[in-house]
Amino acid sequence: MISKYVDIPSIVQVIGNIYQNPALLDNDNYNFNTEDFPEEFHKILFGSIFNLHKLGAKEITVNTIEDYLNQRPKSLAVYKTNKGAEYLQKITENVQLATFDYYYNRMKKMTLLRMYDDVGLDLSWIYDADNILDAKKKQAQEDWLDNTSLEQIADVIDKKITDIKIKYADGAKDDYMLAGEGIMELIENLQKNPETGYPMFGPYINTVTRGARLKKFYLRSAATGVGKTRAMIADACSIACDELYDSYEQKWKDNYTKEPVLFITTEQEIDEIQTMMLAFLSDVDEGHIIYNNYQEGEFDRVIHAAELLKKCPITIKRLPDFSLKDIENTIRYSIHENKTKYIFFDYLHTSMKILGEVTSKTGIKGLREDNVLFMISIKLKDLCNEYGVFIMTATQLNADYVTAQQYDQNLLRGAKSIADKIDCGMIMLQTSQEDKEALRPIIAKGGFAEPGIKISVYKNRRGRYKDILLWCKANRATCRIEPMFATDYQYQLIELPDLKIKINPKLTASAF
Repeated sequence: MISKYVDIPSIVQVIGNIYQNPALLDNDNYNFNTEDFPEEFHKILFGSIFNLHKLGAKEITVNTIEDYLNQRPKSLAVYKTNKGAEYLQKITENVQLATFDYYYNRMKKMTLLRMYDDVGLDLSWIYDADNILDAKKKQAQEDWLDNTSLEQIADVIDKKITDIKIKYADGAKDDYMLAGEGIMELIENLQKNPETGYPMFGPYINTVTRGARLKKFYLRSAATGVGKTRAMIADACSIACDELYDSYEQKWKDNYTKEPVLFITTEQEIDEIQTMMLAFLSDVDEGHIIYNNYQEGEFDRVIHAAELLKKCPITIKRLPDFSLKDIENTIRYSIHENKTKYIFFDYLHTSMKILGEVTSKTGIKGLREDNVLFMISIKLKDLCNEYGVFIMTATQLNADYVTAQQYDQNLLRGAKSIADKIDCGMIMLQTSQEDKEALRPIIAKGGFAEPGIKISVYKNRRGRYKDILLWCKANRATCRIEPMFATDYQYQLIELPDLKIKINPKLTASAF
């Protein structure tokens, strides 16, 4: 049965416009899908035009559409039953090019209402399609629908649902309690389940962070080329994949974790992320994989790593030009569909789409980059709390890092206010000649390799260790950045225990 939320004139105008001007299908401002066309005949017309355009047809006519449908007998029968050729001629004569945006938006709004209606929501309070008696109410609803954006309509409906959830399911009054209420249970729970998350890659890093903890938001920033993406890939694979190759022991070793992970890439192609993942898991130089220049045994290790990736619950999503809504929808979808608990967003920066979105929402033109980045960080932290997930992201550094003696939020490019929302803040830098000279006694005494990277831990909520430097050996080609020892900012050695977080199938990472 066709839904009551269908506006045939809008659908006809949209089809007529793209029939005359198929280039509209390439415009990023328009997003078409088959659900926009609930009637089979309209679906066939749109699908034919869309597919012909994507196949490279220079001009779309009745003849090209009928030639296309000749290979699809069922669709051709529907087309002929509805006198498709005459229909296309008629809508061509009546199409209004100047009003395409109005009809497109009207069609998309009906699609949105139809999708909510399909899951059983009564939307008559927004738009009562069955109302034929109350002309005043009808006109008021029509005016509201025409003057309200698609996103605003969705927000109004979602707010209604959220208000009901808060009032009747979440129990907002439960947020108020005496400080001593449940305190003994809290102590007992921490005895059984200490506040730790799934282990991150490398020695000492879990000592500082206590692992990737649910409801926590970590930021690990770096200058271009230092390895923030590669370090993030190492952590993502460490949580999602249950085996890692150990080159020292020359064998694959159990990693004991296999948690659902989402890796969001904003600048790199998916195959670039995949080769880095293969390099990390197999401990094979990424260059050997890219140039098919394997040394003895390496190809077999890479194939084993590929099989691991097929079986492990790690998903990659590419968001080259994103809005706040894109970030939120991507994360929400992965949580609902893939049960994702660990999310890596590479990396925090502005985009044309998000600038347009924020300007549209606030009505303020020329918002500074720091305002926008702070808004993204607020959204990510809110999602951590709302869904009980772990999120890690990164930023670039400003030029001050070259001469800085203190490595903290003041080095974050765009907005040091981002650090207000994070639970753990780190900065990765290449070691300088000054560093190497100052560390000579520690390296000689401890027998360490010369570190190539230092990680400054400048913020650590509920953590003991901050304002320290972790000195790391780094192999960027295999995405393995491993801390060896720690000092304060004056190069004084700090003794750190190497916390080993034990994982077993029954472990539930703490959300404290």
